[in-house]
Amino acid sequence: MKSFTTVTGVVAPMDRANVDTDMIMPKQFLKSIKRSGFGPFMFDELRYLDVGEPDMDCTNRPKNPDFPLNFDRYQGAEILLTRENFGCGSSREHAPWAIEDYGFRAMIAPSFADIFFNNSFKNGLLPIVLDAAIVDELFKEMYATEGYQLTVDLEAQVIRKPNGDEIPFEVDAFRKHCLLNGLDDIGITLQDADAIREFETKWQQKAPWLFGAVQ
Repeated sequence: MKSFTTVTGVVAPMDRANVDTDMIMPKQFLKSIKRSGFGPFMFDELRYLDVGEPDMDCTNRPKNPDFPLNFDRYQGAEILLTRENFGCGSSREHAPWAIEDYGFRAMIAPSFADIFFNNSFKNGLLPIVLDAAIVDELFKEMYATEGYQLTVDLEAQVIRKPNGDEIPFEVDAFRKHCLLNGLDDIGITLQDADAIREFETKWQQKAPWLFGAVQ
């Protein structure tokens, strides 16, 4: 998993509440479990004017000109600004896979759905919860300034605005450690690889019949 320390990037809007995981990653794309290649299909029903299918080449698909992520000013954005209860609905992990694959590193909202919130950390995304009034102000500043950027400093737990003002945010200490060090569940387990091998060796000596070839 890619580590997260400090990210400075363009902010893009998803200016609606209760965005569910089916909107983020429609059901037809759940056939694949590769964890990559989902970025072009993120918000598929909103981004395109036709119906997307798995493994489809999105290069020449007709895009919805009214969808903000298709605007030139938001291209290359790394921070997604959205409203309350983002990521609600089903627990599909494909949703954070798509957001990360698209290029977003952090998301800012007044609230996130619990399962999506947890899945985001496990896939290298930083979901930041801020007061709704602060989110409103960020939306106003973003719309007023083309190329609006924020800096998210995970170590310091602050968001730095273009004028230098800082917005503090909370994050669980263990999740912060995992993001800073690029550790997903597998990475955490592999930190104890030596202890696991030692246990297996001792257990094999104690119960060798469990490790014989299956006839």
